[in-house]
Amino acid sequence: MIEKYLKNLEYDKIIKFIADYCDSEPGKEDALKIRPLYDIDKIEDELNKIQEAVSYISSYGTISFLFKNLDDIIKKAEIGFLLNTKQLLKVAGFLALISKVKAYLKNIKDEGNYPILSCFNEKLMVMKELWEKINSVIISEEEIADDASPLLRNLRKQKVKTNEKIKNTLNSIITSSSKELQEPIITVRQGRYVVPVKQEYKGSFKGLIHDQSSSGATLFIEPMQVVELNNNLKQLELLEQQEIERILSELSHLVSENADAIKENAIIMKELDLVFAKAKYSIEINASKPQFNEKGYLNFKNARHPLIEPEKVVPINIYLGDKFDTLVITGPNTGGKTVTLKTVGLLTLMALSGLNIPADEGSEVALFNDVFVDIGDEQSIEQSLSTFSAHMINIVQILNKVSSKSLVLLDELGAGTDPTEGAALAMSILDYLHNIGARTIATTHYSELKQYALKMVGIENASVEFDVNTLKPTYRLTIGIPGKSNAFEISMRLGLPQEIIENAKSYITEDVLKFEDLLKDLEEKRNEAEKTRLEVETLEREIQQIKREYEMKNSKIQEEREKILEKAKIKAKKLLDTAKATSEEIIKKLREADKCDNKNKIIEEARLKLKNNINELEDVLTKTKKSTYHNVPKDITPGQSLYIVPLDQNGTALSKPDRDGNVEMQAGILKIKVNITNLRLINEGVMKDEAEKGFTRFLNEKTSNISTSIDVRGKNLDEAIMEVDKYIDDAYLAGLKQITIIHGKGTGILRSGISQLLNRNKHVKSHRLGVYGEGGDGVTIVEIEGK
Repeated sequence: MIEKYLKNLEYDKIIKFIADYCDSEPGKEDALKIRPLYDIDKIEDELNKIQEAVSYISSYGTISFLFKNLDDIIKKAEIGFLLNTKQLLKVAGFLALISKVKAYLKNIKDEGNYPILSCFNEKLMVMKELWEKINSVIISEEEIADDASPLLRNLRKQKVKTNEKIKNTLNSIITSSSKELQEPIITVRQGRYVVPVKQEYKGSFKGLIHDQSSSGATLFIEPMQVVELNNNLKQLELLEQQEIERILSELSHLVSENADAIKENAIIMKELDLVFAKAKYSIEINASKPQFNEKGYLNFKNARHPLIEPEKVVPINIYLGDKFDTLVITGPNTGGKTVTLKTVGLLTLMALSGLNIPADEGSEVALFNDVFVDIGDEQSIEQSLSTFSAHMINIVQILNKVSSKSLVLLDELGAGTDPTEGAALAMSILDYLHNIGARTIATTHYSELKQYALKMVGIENASVEFDVNTLKPTYRLTIGIPGKSNAFEISMRLGLPQEIIENAKSYITEDVLKFEDLLKDLEEKRNEAEKTRLEVETLEREIQQIKREYEMKNSKIQEEREKILEKAKIKAKKLLDTAKATSEEIIKKLREADKCDNKNKIIEEARLKLKNNINELEDVLTKTKKSTYHNVPKDITPGQSLYIVPLDQNGTALSKPDRDGNVEMQAGILKIKVNITNLRLINEGVMKDEAEKGFTRFLNEKTSNISTSIDVRGKNLDEAIMEVDKYIDDAYLAGLKQITIIHGKGTGILRSGISQLLNRNKHVKSHRLGVYGEGGDGVTIVEIEGK
């Protein structure tokens, strides 16, 4: 790929954006080297990496891959150089980053979803021992830890002691020789402790002169009393430096031993940084993965130029290489022709480089070998070339290298010379490219090329739209219709006198005028068709919305119906279970309490009585609607209660029947329309009497037979809670003030669960554990609210 073509399409700016998203120096360096690939497997591999990274960022956020280039440091360590603290800290920082990235990539729970990232993660080697060793020794770029070695710690302790001795000695000298000193201070000269002595006491103050002031009035003398101490200090500092160098040498050797692993990690980290940078850029421009083919077919859906601001860019749909391989785009200046060319070229280069493209999913790109470009003003003042000549030189170079697997983008083909000759030359160039089989997109102003594209097989017209009312381009691209020049319309809108426009038309041949009129008619019809299409799409969306709302309402109705039926079943079963439990309780009590001779007779009478009671209750609960819901109503008034057959539920009429017999009904939270044939009158008096009689009989039986205690020992928590909850309701209906729940001690699960139930039951006034004589912690005593 020739670099100037990449530059013409602003490919370098895309690469710069990706480099800016990289955190590491090596990542940025590799990003700037990104170029189109010509191997479909390599391209797909790069795209798959980006897809995984985009998905991973969306699920787990991102991480910084910031690290410096370590190549020079590693090379120095390998050849035996002594690494300094700054270099070793860079190595340690990189090793720490590896651990962070490994921890970040641990979020990969299913390797099937992230096979590439999983592979990266497996290759990364955590070098904890080397990292901890460097960190334990080096505190900062200027400081080695005291505990780096026992010898270093001992030397530094000796230094501290020697320093203290020197300072104590000098302080004593300052105190005793104050008149001889210029100032009572201790300072350092040439790395040795000295005091400032007046010039006149030079002979009497014993010591070594190391410096003097600029005026000569002050001498900086090292007193003889501290010379030996200073010598000792210097010796300790020398030994300390030697030990530090030994420690650094040891660390440098460790780095050298692990050089291969560090370099391998650096390569992986660099690749990860670049992959995630590409993914971040893809997310930024809302890009998608392109599909590739080797048939020379190109189809961009809602393609957007990535360098135009998102709120300003107008998406285009453009295809090439199927029914036609040459596209001629016409339209006025600033209408978007050049932007279209650049969008196609730049997105093709991005796709060939293994990058996602700012277009809808399903967009296709051919595996081109070359992308040739002639865009912009190539005029060269140095070579004294005209615009036309410069373009021709570029086109000649293109024609010498073009093949059937090339994409050729030509802007204003044939411009800059005599229109007739320019148009003829442009058509001849397009013929040549078409015969070779190259995929070509060319922009032009020449009307001859519009007619040429209409006549030639495999060559198609396209146009960019221009609004003559606002005198602004819309940047919309239409394939299949050539564009109008709109020169007369634009001139008239700008105020050019009508007589001049009419006179100008007289200079144009009748065929050209007819052709322009035909284009105008086609454009009007296309606009009408587009308007109709948009209306149809709007209606389709409305229909789909109505369908979704209907399905949603129908679903809600079914759900509500199921809930009502389920609730009724549960209520019926609860009543029956309660009645049966009550009968068993009565029988049990009779057997225990009755000691007379005819106890069996009494028991049988009680059983028969309860059985009759249960049968009556079952009759009430299971009685079909036919006994309480009668004829179809002949007339309905708003507010009337009616039985809704499809819902098996009573509802309230909200309206009179319409002409189709539909009535708006309120059934619980639902408002629905029901045909009058699906409604039944309710015999409310009969139903109310039957319900009240049945309930009264049930309540009387319940009051006379309910026990003051319930035993749930041996049951699981769910069973126990259901039975206790039902029992509390029965106790409340029976008017009991206090009940006992026997749950046993055990593990405490039943006691705890029942306590939570009692806390939220509205019929419970208070509850407590039993005391001695009541059952202790094995029972709970409950006070019931009065009715």
